[in-house]
Amino acid sequence: MIEAKDFYNELIANKINFFAGVPDSLLKDICAYIADHTPKEKNIIAANEGAAIALGTGYHLATGKIPLIYMQNSGIGNAVNPLLSLADKEVYSIPMILLIGWRGEPGVKDEPQHIKQGRVTTALLERMEIPYLILDEKTDFKSIIETSASNSKKYLKPVAILVRKSTFTTYKLLNKTPDKYGMTREEALHAVLTNIPVGSIIVSTTGMLSRELFEQRKKNGQGHQSDFLTVGSMGHASQIALGIALEKPERHVYCFDGDGASIMHTGSMGIIGDMAPANFTHILFNNGAHDSVGGQPTIGFKINFSKIAEAFNYKYFSQVSSPEDLNSILLNLQSAIGPSFLEVCVNKGARKDLGRPTTSPVENKNAFMENLNQ
Repeated sequence: MIEAKDFYNELIANKINFFAGVPDSLLKDICAYIADHTPKEKNIIAANEGAAIALGTGYHLATGKIPLIYMQNSGIGNAVNPLLSLADKEVYSIPMILLIGWRGEPGVKDEPQHIKQGRVTTALLERMEIPYLILDEKTDFKSIIETSASNSKKYLKPVAILVRKSTFTTYKLLNKTPDKYGMTREEALHAVLTNIPVGSIIVSTTGMLSRELFEQRKKNGQGHQSDFLTVGSMGHASQIALGIALEKPERHVYCFDGDGASIMHTGSMGIIGDMAPANFTHILFNNGAHDSVGGQPTIGFKINFSKIAEAFNYKYFSQVSSPEDLNSILLNLQSAIGPSFLEVCVNKGARKDLGRPTTSPVENKNAFMENLNQ
């Protein structure tokens, strides 16, 4: 396996010292090392992968140097537009290295939302005419970095390094956000589920929140037919919930969101406010971290989400950070005319034995639709 320190030092040796992107579980060790050893202004955790491409473009325009953009392969979708209409050889011809975690690689066991993405990843890069090299624990990483940097600079275009599972040795993030709130996300989720009307519709965001929701239902002996678990498409849970709320005004629809996901597509809140569904409640569990991919920080705790909700014309908005306040606010939410917004500040982290949904996405969808249309 490759030591994160050695990989980082080789990047620096090749004059690559600007980083931007969205953290990924396969890249969590190298991303953590970069975060601990790079000045803040040289390592920017972007709102989304497309924004990271733009950041790298700005860096190149200002310095003439090559940036490194990191992402999970699912993030290629967010990056396609700026890669093809901004950085491409036929437009502005911007050199950069894309460091891409290869989730769902064919033949490697992974979660269902990654299987199709993993299978078509190389084909996507080929169709976009982005040359790539594959990095794993046995490859000569120095040669791959040197070749990638050389080709990007020579041909003035993006190139990619696809990173296989278990490529890097473990490196734990040193600069961690200290716990300062009175509850975990799972404890807050339990309080929310206890205090919302029976039969409410829930759309939960990708990541550990949906896994915790599934396990809470199982623990309580409840079915999952009222919950849509958004296992992929990070940042879009609120619009899924909005589409349901507009078509089913007689049902109370809750969106359970995360700070990283909400930041990724914040403008969607403006659409919710403009459509103004009275039956819509948006609950954001903010732990200031990309929790499921290594705990890399977001800017979640630096944002006043309530002010954003107010500016986007939500009818009700509030923030809580203690169990007592949460229980009190949840009672108010039951009678509030939406769209309503509640930010719940929680400590990051999850149980080590946290399971995963035992039903497939299609099974979840079918049960959810049957319940929704009764």
